[in-house]
Amino acid sequence: MKTAVRLFFHLKRFSLLALVCALGFAGCKEKPGANAPVVIKYWEKWTGFESDAMQVIVNDFNASQNRIFVDYCTVSQIDRKLMLATAGGVPPDVAGVWSENIPVYAENNALTPLDKRAAGAGITREKYTDIFWKICSHRDHLWALPTTPTSIALIWNKKLFRAAGLDPERPPKSIAELDEYNRKLVKYRPDGSLEAMGFIPGEPNWFDSMWGCWFGGKLWDGEKTITADAPEVLAAYQWVESYPKRYGSSQLLAFRDGFGNFASPQNAFFTGRVAMVLQGVWIHNFIKNYAPPDFEWGAAPFPTADPANLPNVTIAGCDVLVIPAGARHPKEAFEFIAYVNSQKVMEKLCMGQRKFTPLRDCSPGFLANHPNPYIKVFADLAKSPNATALPRLTTWTQYSNDLVNAVTRIQSGNTSATEALHDVSQRQQQVLDRSLARWKRVSPKLTDEWTNQ
Repeated sequence: MKTAVRLFFHLKRFSLLALVCALGFAGCKEKPGANAPVVIKYWEKWTGFESDAMQVIVNDFNASQNRIFVDYCTVSQIDRKLMLATAGGVPPDVAGVWSENIPVYAENNALTPLDKRAAGAGITREKYTDIFWKICSHRDHLWALPTTPTSIALIWNKKLFRAAGLDPERPPKSIAELDEYNRKLVKYRPDGSLEAMGFIPGEPNWFDSMWGCWFGGKLWDGEKTITADAPEVLAAYQWVESYPKRYGSSQLLAFRDGFGNFASPQNAFFTGRVAMVLQGVWIHNFIKNYAPPDFEWGAAPFPTADPANLPNVTIAGCDVLVIPAGARHPKEAFEFIAYVNSQKVMEKLCMGQRKFTPLRDCSPGFLANHPNPYIKVFADLAKSPNATALPRLTTWTQYSNDLVNAVTRIQSGNTSATEALHDVSQRQQQVLDRSLARWKRVSPKLTDEWTNQ
């Protein structure tokens, strides 16, 4: 009860109406009957074929035994609604969220630690690709187990490479080489406006907060200091700044205004407006659905500033399953989570979503029979020592937004990379200081609670 009250007042800026709406989901039906098994509520964010892939797993689990029935529901805006439901004392038993949600949920006492249950089930770090176990942990506790993982890589159009006299089987390996390829791939219209480019930072802008990774930079020291203006990070954003300097900020803005939606045949990569993009393992699904039938593409590690000393850099992430604080059936909930994390089941789920597996061991047929011809590239990148995750900060949403806004200012020519990153570092250090001061107040009680669960 104290947990629910504390969370309720922490979230009081949300209306009670929103909480009621969050709980009124149609289509969630419990198995009827007086002798029915324990019913666990499972909220998940997926829709379409991704949801269908998990529905198969849920059906298999329900058919495999008669003690537990998983009631599976797709829930929009799950990150917000899960917090609201937990604050109101009516959470689901299992929820599928994003790995970056873990620090905020954990430090607001909205999750159940899984350390003891995982150990009791023989689920250990050694069974997972290292980055994904790290992602599921925070403040020395395990809060989640992974489902479908991701990593990101350079994706290129082989036909455009060939037309520009480039080897279609040899992508650029360094940032300098990427820029050189771009110069060979850029095209202008008769009026001097840009018609096509090899690469443009920020297309899409999903990774604008993380460019420092490919230059050896880190956004904080892992403890208490923001490092947005560290030399390596600054070098990355000066590289971003070099594009509007070279091609003109107004030219680039007009060029990008003509891009279509990502999930459509008008996607700038599919139409040949750009020849190279930074994208994730999911790109295969979009190429299959929206690119021309004869589209030729490749995938490789994204270039770095120093490939000899900094190879195979990627950002890895994963969807995760958690047990919210106050869940009615945590024992049964964890039994389902453990089932999903068994090798055969995990491979079935990841194959259904066209991704690789977060488990260290993989059956020989999984990669061999995978429809994504470059699935091993993405899987190997996740295993790289230079694989990194989004910073494990409760303030990451604010920090990321600040960096994205800084990139917009840099690309518009309104400020230099040096000035923009200095401003970000100053602002975000203040935000982090407040967060750490709060943590210092609440951590003794919370960490004792977590250890005893």
